Amino acid sequence: MGKDNEKITYADAGVDVNRGYESVAKIKAHAASTFNKNVLQGLGSFGGFYSLDGENGDVLVAGTDGVGTKLKYAFLSGKNDTVGIDCVAMCVNDIICQGAKPLLFLDYIATGRIDPDVVADVVKGVAEGCKQSGCALVGGETAEMPSMYGAGEYDLAGFSVGIVKRDKIINGSRITEGNVLVGLASSGLHSNGFSLVRKLLGEDVEKLAADTSLGAPLLDVILTPTHLYVKSVLALAQEFDILGLANITGGGFIENIPRIFPKGIGCRVDINSFTRPPVFELLAQKSKLEKHELYNTFNMGIGMVAAVKPDDADAFVKRATELGEKAYIIGETVRGEGVAL
Repeated sequence: MGKDNEKITYADAGVDVNRGYESVAKIKAHAASTFNKNVLQGLGSFGGFYSLDGENGDVLVAGTDGVGTKLKYAFLSGKNDTVGIDCVAMCVNDIICQGAKPLLFLDYIATGRIDPDVVADVVKGVAEGCKQSGCALVGGETAEMPSMYGAGEYDLAGFSVGIVKRDKIINGSRITEGNVLVGLASSGLHSNGFSLVRKLLGEDVEKLAADTSLGAPLLDVILTPTHLYVKSVLALAQEFDILGLANITGGGFIENIPRIFPKGIGCRVDINSFTRPPVFELLAQKSKLEKHELYNTFNMGIGMVAAVKPDDADAFVKRATELGEKAYIIGETVRGEGVAL
């Protein structure tokens, strides 16, 4: 765990984000070599676009993701019926950032030895996530791979496709200086930063289940599934001119919010404008991370950020609240680049 005054970073937990950036740079050309005229580029960064009906018709938006090392807590504790919700959320919360309605979902489970009860619990969670998102679980794959995984271990990933009219795509291109950022609250840790979470909190699930210092068993706090924003965001998009949407996952505020900005636009965020759940205070204390590092690793209490025009901001917050979200005005766009906290 390190000394009491020693900072513990994501890299210390074994995750080097720079390796990820390098991988993306190396594979871009290979992906691009497969494109045809239906593949639309430069329209957004939270999904892949494929046009069905020409210039003004329907566009498919696809996204894929996994649950990451949060799974360790699931199979160590035997609580396998919620990580499927995380898997769905990691995919559909991305594609709604482009204004797309999720249509379908497929899952992939890999394990050393299939336990039918565990698989059923995992897929029960996937189905629940699909129900909450209004999409259909149309298929998947369960792979038994002896010697690839430890006893009781598995991996889980998913893939979703949504649809949006081309003229309704939300891509951030119209964001300008002086727009307002509205944050929608997260349900907790969601499903990113868990390699660091595990290093800081450990993997003794019995001890975590007995720890109620945050008002609930810490294991339950850790395994709280990722919030699904689909129905609320799609309803808001029908009523408001949403200029951009950012899903706050890996990379936190620092990496994800700027993904929706045109060149020359940055933002200021008031981190005192929203509630920070106690689990993030605990992680801050244990990691000794600086503010910028915390907001570059975790969602810190905000799972989705919308950019709207100033005249819409208050009404947007009010309507989001009516739809069951906790919504806050958290900042504004400015000239420049990046995120100032």
